[in-house]
Amino acid sequence: MGRVRVTSLHRYPLKSGAPEDLEVAEIEPAGIVGDRRWMVIDSAGEKVSARTDRALLRVRCALDAGGAVFAAPGCPTLRVSEPVGPTRGVTVWGEAASARDAGDQAAHWFADLLRREDVRLVHCHEPRDRVLDPEYTRPGDHTGYADGFPVLITTQASLAQVNAWIEAETPGCAVPMRRFRPNIVLDGDAPFAEERWRTLRIGEVEVDLVKPCGRCVLTTIDPATLAVGKQPLRALARHHRTGSRTNFGMNAVPRVPGDLVRLALGDVAVPGG
Repeated sequence: MGRVRVTSLHRYPLKSGAPEDLEVAEIEPAGIVGDRRWMVIDSAGEKVSARTDRALLRVRCALDAGGAVFAAPGCPTLRVSEPVGPTRGVTVWGEAASARDAGDQAAHWFADLLRREDVRLVHCHEPRDRVLDPEYTRPGDHTGYADGFPVLITTQASLAQVNAWIEAETPGCAVPMRRFRPNIVLDGDAPFAEERWRTLRIGEVEVDLVKPCGRCVLTTIDPATLAVGKQPLRALARHHRTGSRTNFGMNAVPRVPGDLVRLALGDVAVPGG
């Protein structure tokens, strides 16, 4: 095994929104600080996803003191203060969580963007309200509005293998890592070696790798054009299927000594069995 290092770090302040590339990431038990703390919901309180509303992929969210600034092509900039006041119930894939509503101006902005009237913007004020699947995690593990787990880890070697499969089938259709929406990207080991790891130590953080990440149609959407293709799901289904699932990357739970630690580009990662 070669030396494994962190090659990129990403967070997604708005669920289903554009990534923010980081040189240094602050890690808390719920994941990267600021990751998926804002979310668009429908009238039933369920998350709205780019799987169905692709325009979310182009929304950039910049966090600042006390709030966030949202931007999207063809839209005026939206500045939102972190909401205070009463909480409401929301759901992420049927799992209950709590939120604070960001107000009518934000709701109208997203309604115009998505061309639907039944949406609201909410903020995750307390990620501890949403506990994780006990089949894979420990009591008390929690996250914000991520699909299922606090952190997603991928490797450059695995992406290179997927793109080799794609190029052999459909030349010119290789995909960037952005399609898989990782938080931590590593380099320095064999393709899919991460699926054999059980733990990963990066600096002061130990991470439990709890479950391969099953991939969905979101990976087939080009975030630049919003066009939908067949790759990389077709290549994964043909070459890296586990039962009915096409996996890429590992869902992970950070074990943080205290409340907060930092990761940086170039940090060495030590896998454990």
